[in-house]
Amino acid sequence: MKKLVLVLVVGLVSLGYHEASAQFTKGDNLLNIGIGVNSYYSGGIPLGISYEHGITADISIGAGLDYLSHRYNSAARFSAIYLGFRGSFHFNNLIKHNVEELDLYAGATLGYRNFSWNDSTIPGLGDTYGSGLFLGAHVGARYYFKPSIGGFVELGAGGSGNARLGVAFKF
Repeated sequence: MKKLVLVLVVGLVSLGYHEASAQFTKGDNLLNIGIGVNSYYSGGIPLGISYEHGITADISIGAGLDYLSHRYNSAARFSAIYLGFRGSFHFNNLIKHNVEELDLYAGATLGYRNFSWNDSTIPGLGDTYGSGLFLGAHVGARYYFKPSIGGFVELGAGGSGNARLGVAFKF
């Protein structure tokens, strides 16, 4: 896990610093691809992807997908899939910070969680334990090293973990 985080950070830094404008605007398309650095479930590394489209100068809407799977031994394993609609408010115009490369945002997610657990040593253990609707919230920041590539960090409950970092794209 630490090696994966280190590789991701080194990769982002190696992109180099370049003048970029991350001020969120209407019509922007945002894509985050990341890993969970703190999971609600023991074992496994949460993977996530989210996409949002700017519908106003401050608001974006889109969708997110998280996946986590772990095998405890030859008999027990679980997986969690979160699929949801998300919306974010971008604070750049509200607080008028002076860092052009920085995009600060917060928002909510409404979606469906499919959680499955299987242990062949315990007959009848639930196949879809904990599945159903979920409501999540997030707060995050993107820092763009180039006009359309940067890094992001998000905190909150919107998938299989409560902290995530990764690569951010704006197009």
